[in-house]
Amino acid sequence: MSLPKTLAEDVAKNLVMVARLLDEDPERAYGYAKVALRLASRVATVREAMGFAAYGAEKYAEALAEFRAARRMTGSQHLWPVMADCERGMGRPEKALAMAGEPEVKKLDKAGQVEMRLVAAGARRDMGQTEAAVVTLQSPELASSSVQPWSARLRYAYADALLEVGREAEARDWFARALEADQNGTTDASDRLAELDGIEFLDAFDPEADPEADRGTEDASHKAAEAEGSRDDGPEAPEGRSLGD
Repeated sequence: MSLPKTLAEDVAKNLVMVARLLDEDPERAYGYAKVALRLASRVATVREAMGFAAYGAEKYAEALAEFRAARRMTGSQHLWPVMADCERGMGRPEKALAMAGEPEVKKLDKAGQVEMRLVAAGARRDMGQTEAAVVTLQSPELASSSVQPWSARLRYAYADALLEVGREAEARDWFARALEADQNGTTDASDRLAELDGIEFLDAFDPEADPEADRGTEDASHKAAEAEGSRDDGPEAPEGRSLGD
């Protein structure tokens, strides 16, 4: 609303493309975000979008700078967890862990606090503190049987941490719980469960992955070899004569 109408529409179109491409093509999303930033660098929403585009493209230092700018403009704390994760991306898990203990975390809503817990657990794992990562994820939100937007990711992260410390049976149980809560397919919990159960999925459209096709190919090869052998073992000419005489 702070921009002239035509400029606002141009900026909005670029932000729409950022949202559409962020998951499937982060580099293109980043390109659109740069255009929006050039047009409206004083709009907090644009700075935030630029931050997420840079984050998706793994340009963590740039993402952190944009998130900080957006936070200064709005005074909101909702970007705190992703800012901490940028610190992880820059190889500074200690800084991310320190941010998890700052007063800003108490100002987050429930989803933000769960996100901060996920980032903190990831930082623990980055530092080789795998048992501490398991403990970090243990929370009322994890124990709750109700399904919330964050449930699948929280349960998945806990299962993954359990697996890393060798608690495979518990990990399998939590991957199953993650799958139950994963209504939008945000995790690969089903694949992880199959891997733990020793199940291998085959692509029905890939002949190389089809045992029946393999057997059919082998049978055809054997028949071809037998036919070739029959031709090689054909009638011989009587002694002293050649075939065709």
